[in-house]
Amino acid sequence: MTAATLEQKCIEAGLKMTEPRRAVLSVLAHAHDHPSVEDVYERAKAKDPSISIATVYRTLSLLDELGLVYKHDFNDADHARYEINTEHHHHLIDLDTGKVLEFQNDKIEKMKQKIAEEMGYELVECRLELYGRKLKKK
Repeated sequence: MTAATLEQKCIEAGLKMTEPRRAVLSVLAHAHDHPSVEDVYERAKAKDPSISIATVYRTLSLLDELGLVYKHDFNDADHARYEINTEHHHHLIDLDTGKVLEFQNDKIEKMKQKIAEEMGYELVECRLELYGRKLKKK
């Protein structure tokens, strides 16, 4: 999702668009990782030196409430991480490096649907996080 698309969605939701908010949206739109609040702040500060960490926290919280971003904890109580709410995918977190890998898998999608149906439910949302370490080569 582009920064312009994110901005339009914010405007449609009734948010006033300020330069600091635009900086946060730009950071999120161009992120190829899952940045923490501190990461977003540092990157946004490069775009708008007047931005405060409080503005970043408030903006991310608003975007989360609007469903425009996902807030992830990834078993790290110290740092929530954020990503734009785009296509459905899951995460594999490397326990040694903290690297977050995104993946999609049709078999898992079918299995989730089947499990929900067998239990008498319609699956509405699912977040799957796998945690692992690289296999040692023999």
